[in-house]
Amino acid sequence: MADASNTDRTADLWKRLKLKPFKRTGSPVKNANEVHNSQLSPLDKFAMKITDKVGSMGFFIIILVWTIVWCGYNIIATEFPGLHWAAFDPFPAFVAYLLMSNVIQILLMPLIMVGQNLQGRHSEIRAELDFEINKKAEQEVMAILHNLEHNTDLLIQLMKHQDCRISDEELRALTAEKDLADKIGRADGGATQGG
Repeated sequence: MADASNTDRTADLWKRLKLKPFKRTGSPVKNANEVHNSQLSPLDKFAMKITDKVGSMGFFIIILVWTIVWCGYNIIATEFPGLHWAAFDPFPAFVAYLLMSNVIQILLMPLIMVGQNLQGRHSEIRAELDFEINKKAEQEVMAILHNLEHNTDLLIQLMKHQDCRISDEELRALTAEKDLADKIGRADGGATQGG
């Protein structure tokens, strides 16, 4: 009979000493690139590709070479008639070159703006997911601090029960750790309630 009572007390003691397991809240972590790409229509993807290509050094070099070749050929053909080259866009007006350049600019400008808006949306998604990850990390850190505080209390109780001698310095260190954990817990509680 005494054995059953002792077993019940021991089981009750273990239940009181054991912490509840930490439960994760919220959805699993998401990849910002996958979330953003899943929201893009085919036209959005086209605009992104154009924005990426136009904003590259390769595109700049193509435009530079095209301009040098176009203008160089027409300047030489106009200024040196002895070469018998036919100037298809005579110097100094370059009317065809200006027309084609303006048409390209007019067509590319809205596409680039759409692409930049999509890149901005991608940055916003990344920032939101980073915020969610930070909130989860904070919850996990608080759970770890709670567990450490609980373990410190258990150690102190165990030491008292065993009538262990503890130096004043060790007692101050344990008390300081407990006070720090309490301050962090209160600061987190105030920030959560205030925010």
